[in-house]
Amino acid sequence: MRMAHTEGRYADFEGLRERAIALRREGLSLRRIRDELKIYNNDILNRLVKGEPPPEWTKRPNAKDDLKARARELRLQGRTYDQIQLELGCSKSSISLWVRDLPKPERRDPAEQARLASRKRWEHELAVRDEARRRTKTTATAQLGTMSERDLFIAGIALYWAEGSKDKPYCRRETVTFVNSDPGVIQLYLAWLNLLGVEPARLTYRLMIHLTADVEGAIRYWADLAGVDASAFQKTTIKKHNPKTLRKNVGESYRGCLVIRVAKGADLYRRIEGWWAGMVNSARRDHAPPCLR
Repeated sequence: MRMAHTEGRYADFEGLRERAIALRREGLSLRRIRDELKIYNNDILNRLVKGEPPPEWTKRPNAKDDLKARARELRLQGRTYDQIQLELGCSKSSISLWVRDLPKPERRDPAEQARLASRKRWEHELAVRDEARRRTKTTATAQLGTMSERDLFIAGIALYWAEGSKDKPYCRRETVTFVNSDPGVIQLYLAWLNLLGVEPARLTYRLMIHLTADVEGAIRYWADLAGVDASAFQKTTIKKHNPKTLRKNVGESYRGCLVIRVAKGADLYRRIEGWWAGMVNSARRDHAPPCLR
């Protein structure tokens, strides 16, 4: 009775319906149609446009469609509600609604479930640790800031004395030869030589690498890093290894070691040895704990 009474207020219901449908087909929303026709009763308004689909622009996209599809995919793979929730981050009630028509997975052995749970916890722990490492490294990088020429000078001395060739009392050579496999170390060393005024023409390059590696590819890599032509490299030194031992320096990332030698480097070597002695004396005198002074 209430609906009939309400319709009675609108004598030309069919005429209103024709106008409402025409407005709907023009792309108007229900609110616009309501304001246009002055129909403020939701029941009447819905009856006026009954059977007429809303325009595309008024349809709200379902943000959960992708989650639903992924949840169904995981369920078909045999995942439990807990496992799907852990991966997708949605509620179990939603998961249940989305996959209720799919067959239930076979119950796993409790020991297997425990292993899976342990693996998930460990994967989460590894992710947390990786993020902590990333934050620490980012903070440390920002703390260093820009190196001054003196910073580079000191760093280069220490780097050479740790990784470069050195004289022995029983073998006086006084050559400046540096060998390393770390691209960052090589770049810093070359920047240091440039700071010291060593002309590029005095530098020679040679690759040391195992026979099983991509020799030509490694030469191209180091040549690009050093900013020289690959044809300038001297004959490669091939390293042999014991087939009974397991090598870890394998794969595409293995490019051997780059050997950089400074021609006519005796005077430079003597200065490096003197600079290093000065650093040690200063550290012992000015920065070492009292018990070591």
